[in-house]
Amino acid sequence: MMWEIVFSEEAKKDRAALDGSVRKQVLSAIYKVAQNPLPKSEGGYGTPLRGNLAGLCKIKLLKLGIRVVYELVKTETSMKIIVIAARADDEVYEMAVKRNKLK
Repeated sequence: MMWEIVFSEEAKKDRAALDGSVRKQVLSAIYKVAQNPLPKSEGGYGTPLRGNLAGLCKIKLLKLGIRVVYELVKTETSMKIIVIAARADDEVYEMAVKRNKLK
C-alpha cells in the first residue's frame, strides 16, 4: 500500500528549487519510500533521526548529496515531507528542527 505523500509549504519550495533531473530523482526516491516509509526497525525503508528530530525519518540520496526529512502520520497513513535539501554540514537537519517546531 502506498502512503499518501504530503509536502509542507516549505518542502514544496525546496522541491521547486531543484534542477529538473535532480527533482525527478528525489521524487522517485520519495515514491519508493512511500511504499513502506516505516523505520527500518519496523521493516520499512525509513532511517530514524535522533535528538531534536526524534520521531522523524530521512531519505538519503548519497550521489546527489540530498536529504529528505519526513514525518509519518500513522493514523492517516501519510508521510509529510518537511525538508528537501543538500546535506551541507547538517544544515538540512537544522532546517528540519526549525520547520518541525512551526507545525
